[in-house]
Amino acid sequence: MTALAFVVICMVGLSATRGFAWGAQGDVLAVRFGADGDRTRVVIDLDKTAQGRVIDAGGEGRVVLALSGVAPGRGLNGGGSGLVRSYQVTSSGGSSRVQLELARGSEIERRFLLPPGDGVSHYRYVVDLKATGTAARASTTPAPRASAPPRRAERPLIVIDAGHGGNDPGASGASAQEKQVTLAAALALKAELEKNGRYRVRLTRTDDRYVDLYRRVSIARQADADLFISLHADAGADPALRGASVYTLSEQGAGRAVREFTRGDNWHRELHLPGRDPSVDRILLDMTQRATQNRSAQFARVLLTHLEGSDHPLLRRSHRDAGLAVLLAPDVPAVLLEMGFITNPEDERLLTDERARRRLMKSVADGIDRYFREPSSPMMAAANSQAAGQP
Repeated sequence: MTALAFVVICMVGLSATRGFAWGAQGDVLAVRFGADGDRTRVVIDLDKTAQGRVIDAGGEGRVVLALSGVAPGRGLNGGGSGLVRSYQVTSSGGSSRVQLELARGSEIERRFLLPPGDGVSHYRYVVDLKATGTAARASTTPAPRASAPPRRAERPLIVIDAGHGGNDPGASGASAQEKQVTLAAALALKAELEKNGRYRVRLTRTDDRYVDLYRRVSIARQADADLFISLHADAGADPALRGASVYTLSEQGAGRAVREFTRGDNWHRELHLPGRDPSVDRILLDMTQRATQNRSAQFARVLLTHLEGSDHPLLRRSHRDAGLAVLLAPDVPAVLLEMGFITNPEDERLLTDERARRRLMKSVADGIDRYFREPSSPMMAAANSQAAGQP
């Protein structure tokens, strides 16, 4: 299940009736919600700018905000979504008071005001909530049941990308080229993953050919991949420099990804978003991107733990981030693994020796196993939701 599918399934209709109502008059136009696991985004649509002040940050089972300079009209109220059980907008002096009754213990992660833009003609006050793991106080307001991701019938799909290829040899060592060792490693990892029958595996290339970087991303997205791992060999001017590292998408790269995927008119269709409200779709895309980054970082940490446990040499700062093209998919968790420095004699020996390479890929496969077994993984979350009897 891709991150986008997971987010859309967990949504409780940003533009539907639950958690969404338009005021008949006044400056507070609407309250909308988007839920993604342990986080919920609250969007308050405003007819004009406002300053927000926190009255209650969640300690008593509710979050209360005062929005100065905007009137609530006849007010709004209704059921929430995710971490929010219900909401109410009332008048408080010259301000609007927004009260969110919490379904779980939560706190404000961040809040900010968005001016009109990106096709939206009004202001939006955004509040991001995150779960704290504590129980919310009892409430007399019944909580709407949230949708849960269904158990995925298929085995997880892993897309393995052998870096470079064809007329792009990549870095060169004393006796090998990067494109050769990445393909050999990809084939070894595929064989390792297919041993236990728990995964479906696809390669972006199976021979010495060049595949466009964006095509590699498209292969993973079109296949509805659960994980994308791009294999590379590093290079450095200092031949003593050695060790593996793992890259995940940087914040700057995440912004680039959003720009790439919203460039055309039909981006919401490609990402399977509702398409009825551009501002809602942008919120969904932002949530999807964030969920994907979180899962990518989660896998990177697990992978590095297994590499370190196998005594494979690591760079001193082994978890890095960058805006690399192969990491740009907003809905597929992805990492780029630099397996070592091909310009270092010891690392080159490990990368070109079949047995050493097989041991390395066994560690990577073990990391993948651990990632999909963790309670916070999308597969385990879906299974646990069904086991708990959620719809």
